[in-house]
Amino acid sequence: MEALCSSSSCSSSLLTKQALPSCSSINFAAGVGSVSVLRSSMPSLKTRAFPNSIRKHSLIGIPMASVAVEQQIQKSKVALIKIGTRGSPLALAQAYETREKLMASHPELAEEGAIQIVIIKTTGDKILSQPLADIGGKGLFTKEIDEALINGDVDIAVHSMKDVPTYLPEETILPCNLQREDVRDAFISLTASSLADLPAGSTVGTASLRRKSQILHRFPTLNVQENFRGNVQTRLKKLNEKVVEATLLALAGLKRLDMTENVTSILSLDEMLPAVAQGAIGIACRTNDDKMANYIAH
Repeated sequence: MEALCSSSSCSSSLLTKQALPSCSSINFAAGVGSVSVLRSSMPSLKTRAFPNSIRKHSLIGIPMASVAVEQQIQKSKVALIKIGTRGSPLALAQAYETREKLMASHPELAEEGAIQIVIIKTTGDKILSQPLADIGGKGLFTKEIDEALINGDVDIAVHSMKDVPTYLPEETILPCNLQREDVRDAFISLTASSLADLPAGSTVGTASLRRKSQILHRFPTLNVQENFRGNVQTRLKKLNEKVVEATLLALAGLKRLDMTENVTSILSLDEMLPAVAQGAIGIACRTNDDKMANYIAH
């Protein structure tokens, strides 16, 4: 397993940013597609909703994971590729990275409307009240996307590889991985510089059984809030609200969201063994779809 050295500025306070307004529909710029947002009263998040690297592609920002898809292809032009993805800011950052690489490799895909991003809500996005291990574990964030791929509703699927089950669904292949990011975990706290610095009885928030086991093995006097669910922004919001004293997040996701200023310290591989495939993005297509396989082969 590789680990890339990284230096990031640490801060005791988390980045502030207004949450996106509730709205009925958003049309992404650059012909990405049409997405409908469910109306709901959302609390103001105190974290950046999307990275600077993809801000230029959106008129008012990327919607959060509580979005539903209206698969409306622009009448003026049918998309050549429909990319299936979850709706969290991190998932969308990964889909945009995939989109940009496809556009750079194939001139016809750089035309407006050639690539459509389709947001699909997964079981893991819908059920937030229970620990992941209790509702199915691996596959909770990929099942519905893979089904859309098999049914032809999307042409390729972008997955965080650590969410992908050991055995792929029939009729799909995963022939491409983007360059892997830093595999390490980041420690984030407003009151302590490291896990070792947390006072006895402090609570660390994590939905990961892997992280919980390693934390309690090394620091048995700490507590772990097991069902610390939600996207990066949601978990940082809970930390700001002092629901927990600290949390751990994948450094790769914070880098892709341009949010490393929130990192208090980076855990070495000896301190916290990362998840299998952490930091890797996989691109799947249908087994018999030579056209898509050729697109992503580049």
